[in-house]
Order: sequence, then structure tokens, then C-alpha cells
Amino acid sequence: MYFVDVEGGQATLMVTPAGQSILIDAGWPDNNFRDAQRIAAAAKQAKIKKIDYFVLTHYHEDHVGGVPQLAAKVPVGTFVDHGPNREQGNKRGARMVDDYEKVVAGAQHLVVKPGDRVPVNGMEGIVVSADGQVIGSSLPGGGEQNPFCASTPDKENDPSENARSLGTFWTFGKFRMVDLGDLTWNKEKELMCPVNKLGKVDVFVVSHHGSDLSNSPALVKAIAPRVAIMDNGAKKGGSPSSVDTIRASKGLEALWQLHFSEEGGKEHNTPDPYIANIDEADTGFDLKLTAHQDGSFEVYNPRNKFSRSYSAK
Repeated sequence: MYFVDVEGGQATLMVTPAGQSILIDAGWPDNNFRDAQRIAAAAKQAKIKKIDYFVLTHYHEDHVGGVPQLAAKVPVGTFVDHGPNREQGNKRGARMVDDYEKVVAGAQHLVVKPGDRVPVNGMEGIVVSADGQVIGSSLPGGGEQNPFCASTPDKENDPSENARSLGTFWTFGKFRMVDLGDLTWNKEKELMCPVNKLGKVDVFVVSHHGSDLSNSPALVKAIAPRVAIMDNGAKKGGSPSSVDTIRASKGLEALWQLHFSEEGGKEHNTPDPYIANIDEADTGFDLKLTAHQDGSFEVYNPRNKFSRSYSAK
């Protein structure tokens, strides 16, 4: 798995032992094809020549904006999304949705709902949220009452595409990872309360770049990740309160970040070895995770050649 640096957007490339690939989101538009080039570089490193499944979490520019430029550089087999854009009043966003729809027109296209599976070979991906809905029954390993619901108050309802994020849960043998895109606080509670439908995970792709609009205790503390990986930018994400919630999760062994967060300051950033990009310079280092069927995994930071292994549990 390659957590590609798209400067506060998302682009997560996964390659299965069967040789199939999944890309979750494609970063920002423009910037001289920066994000498409970085994704293409990760694909080359992974020795793949196409994206078998492109999964779009939602229609915001830091997730959908890079799709046309990506598709011009790397062939895409099947596009997966939650259906039409529901957000109104954003002219720039509407143009990007139009651009995405032009790319998807005539291509293989799956519209998914909670409970559906991404039909990839070599690992299992199940949709747990999509278009404002969440799974109705628990996944294997889930189903327990969530003790963190009572202490997690609701926030103001979010009418944006964030709340409609297509969230996925990935398993490879005993390895478990969840990526909810930018799913916001109240929708997290729908997914996790009163019953924790997900159970515990090995890796949590921190929601919404570490924004405090997401990452509720009802989610983070209940899934109890061993490792959290945050797709933040230098000036986007990494909210101190989100970092505090992640750190307070029982069993956390490490938080990894794509950038040092200027909002967080020294106190609310993970230690230097666990950060891919230390300053705002356009260095573009990613993070690489290698998972094994027994549930063990390693994370590698190419900036400083630092890696850490996590044994099976």
C-alpha cells in the first residue's frame, strides 16, 4: 500500500498478491499534473501498468480533482463511486464532477451501496458507508456494544459530500484496515453506535486528513487501531483534538503522517521518523505499508529510510 503525498488530499494505492490494484481517490487537479505524476510513480514502483479499480470516496476537489489527469497517464479498468454528486452550490466542484463524469462515460462503472464488495482479487474490500447510508449489520469481529457512544455528543449535521463518503473496510488474511474518506462525525456515530459494526482494526486511515469535523471518539477509540496513518498536508488537517483522540485510543502503537502539521505544532505532531514530509517544500515523499496474511505488517518512510514492523496479534 502506497499512501501517496497529494498535499492534503488522498490517493492510496493498494496492490494485491494477485497483481490487481486499487486506487482510492486521485488528489487535486492542476499543479502541472503533480498528483497524477506521483500516483503514476507509485504505480511504477509497484510494477503495475494499470489501475484495476479506482474508488472515489466523494466529489471534493482534493479527492476527485486529479481523475482526468490520472486517467490520461494510467489506464483505469473500473470506476467505483456512491452515485451522483449530491452537493449543490459549488461551481468549481460542479466543473470537477463534470470532468469526472466525462472520464467515466463509456468506462466500466460500479455504483455501490453499504454491504457491497469491491470485486478485487487477492484481498477483500467491503463498502461500509456510501451516499449517506451505513451498513445495517456488523462485520465479522464487530457487533459489541460501543462504550464510547455515550461520551460522544452529536455535532451540527453536515449536508456536504463529506457525509456521503464511500467508506471501505479491507481484509487480507488476518490484517484489517478501514478507510472512511472524509466521513464526518455524526455519520461515524451512525456507523458505530450503539453497536460497533466494524470491530477492531490494525490500520486506521485517519478520516478527513485529521480534521476535527471527523475522528470522533465513538469511532477511533472503538476500532482501537494499532497504527493510524494520516493523509494531511502542512496546512491542512492534523487538528490537535483529532491527534489527541487518536493518541488516547487504547492499543495505539504509532501515528504516521504524510506531513508535519503546522496547526498541530510540536506537541501535536508524531515524532520526526514517522513523518514523510517535514516542511512545506514540495518533496512528495509517500509512506509504504506491506501487510501479511498473519496480520503482521511494516510501514516504511522513504524520506529517512526508517521502517517499523508490527507483529501479528
